[in-house]
Amino acid sequence: MRYFLELSYAGTNYHGWQAQPNAVTVQETIEHALGLLLRNPIKITGAGRTDTGVHARQMFAHFDVEKPINPDDLTYKLNSFLPPDIAIHKTYPVKDTAHARFDAVARSYQYFIHRYKDPFLTETSWYLAKDLDVDLMNQAAKILMQYKDFKSFSKTHTDVKTYICDMRQAAWKVIDNQLVFYITANRFLRNMVRAIVGTLVDVGLRKISRDELIQIIESRDRSNAGFSVPAKGLFLTEIVYPPQIFTTHGNA
Repeated sequence: MRYFLELSYAGTNYHGWQAQPNAVTVQETIEHALGLLLRNPIKITGAGRTDTGVHARQMFAHFDVEKPINPDDLTYKLNSFLPPDIAIHKTYPVKDTAHARFDAVARSYQYFIHRYKDPFLTETSWYLAKDLDVDLMNQAAKILMQYKDFKSFSKTHTDVKTYICDMRQAAWKVIDNQLVFYITANRFLRNMVRAIVGTLVDVGLRKISRDELIQIIESRDRSNAGFSVPAKGLFLTEIVYPPQIFTTHGNA
């Protein structure tokens, strides 16, 4: 039997999602709790990999068990086994072939920048006390939407076979003290969102022009793009699946 977990977590205390030796990760923490609860070693597969310090408002992972379980009961008990910075929202029975990573059809992220010092945003937003031209940054975001190949914003030396991403949204909004970047695509490359944000910030600071942004994208060279902004401002916010992979009802 295969199940999906819908969860969220604050990434501050974790070395990212993926289990790794000698580091506390979200995946490892959930697997440990599941193993204690189900009295069997359990491996989970996430919808993607978030880096150290990155947060998730919505994440999915799948796991297999030999016998059916009560989804609501598992959700309740699993939350009691997990630390306060990881929350399981729902457990879904899914088809045996359903895959948390490969079946996702869209993913959305938000990146938060606060422009005035705020002690309550220290772990969830990047403090940047500089004057940014948001209109220019949105013009640059529209340029990104015209492209499919995002190798210039990918971490180097990765094992991906293609750098093609279908970007469906890229826009900045000013919300109170914060500047928020919204981005949606069918898939993302390693470090892609943070590299894009860093490059768009350079546009907002007038360090690079719109024409130079085009040259950066078309160069397919990570060294030409902007810096990778701090992880703490990045949130994975939504993952969308086709309804037919769920055996009872569709995606939450």
